[in-house]
Amino acid sequence: MISAKDVANLRDMTGAGMMDCKRALEEANGNTEKAIEILREKGVAKAAKKQSRIAAEGVVGAYISGKTGVLLEINCESDFVSKGDIFHNLVQTVAKVVAENKPKTVEELNNCKCEGSTVAEYITNQTVKIGEKISIRRFEIYETSGKIETYIHMGGKVGVMVEATDFVSGEDVLHDVALQIAASKPDYVSEKDVPNEVVEKEKEIMLVQMQNDEKNANKPKEILQKIVLGKISKFYEEACLLNQPFIKDDSKKVKDVIGNKFKVKRFVRWNMGEGLEKKVEDFAAEVAAQTGKKN
Repeated sequence: MISAKDVANLRDMTGAGMMDCKRALEEANGNTEKAIEILREKGVAKAAKKQSRIAAEGVVGAYISGKTGVLLEINCESDFVSKGDIFHNLVQTVAKVVAENKPKTVEELNNCKCEGSTVAEYITNQTVKIGEKISIRRFEIYETSGKIETYIHMGGKVGVMVEATDFVSGEDVLHDVALQIAASKPDYVSEKDVPNEVVEKEKEIMLVQMQNDEKNANKPKEILQKIVLGKISKFYEEACLLNQPFIKDDSKKVKDVIGNKFKVKRFVRWNMGEGLEKKVEDFAAEVAAQTGKKN
């Protein structure tokens, strides 16, 4: 005789539905461990069916352990699931595995140990529990002799990780730098990091723009080129973190706020889901399909 308490305990352990737990216990003659195995076997099949779905929602999460920092993006199917505690705990669990094992690829990460199994098995089990396709998209690992700061915006819609070296003081300033990166989207740390071909392309575009302006019709190309050299500073102001106006006081540059407190070595900034295809819901079509009616 399978008791309601046995079913409830199995449900708490696996996250599976009540009827699935009851049937598994019956099949296992009341043996909980065997029932878990049965549910996992069925769960793998369920999870496999979800692999063709589009997972374009999700969370960018961050994790710091000592001198190691991790930025990680894991995707799911719905915004509702991405906001839940279960999914956020999942992201933190995997981020910790990344920090501890330092895999080089998602494939290597999937083979790392996680809660008594592998990361791949853990994700499969969570797929069954949550009911949506879950996929690890990407991660970045920073190891430093300095300091690492992370910032997660809007519950994981934007994630930033920044490394500072030669750190003397200014943990609050380093945090503000992470906020700056999230808000102002720089591409480089400083002017010296901008590839020469990128600068030359910008100059070329600026020159063509000026030549197409009627006000510059009678100006020699040499004069326009000198004006372009003056304008390129505006490009650096937008593209380079240290050249940007500070978000908390735009009368100052970021480099002036940092001063001699530390040096920004590198940073990474992700928008969750950037570049991923999103599923477009057609509610009317879905209802029609379920009722056997045509639109």
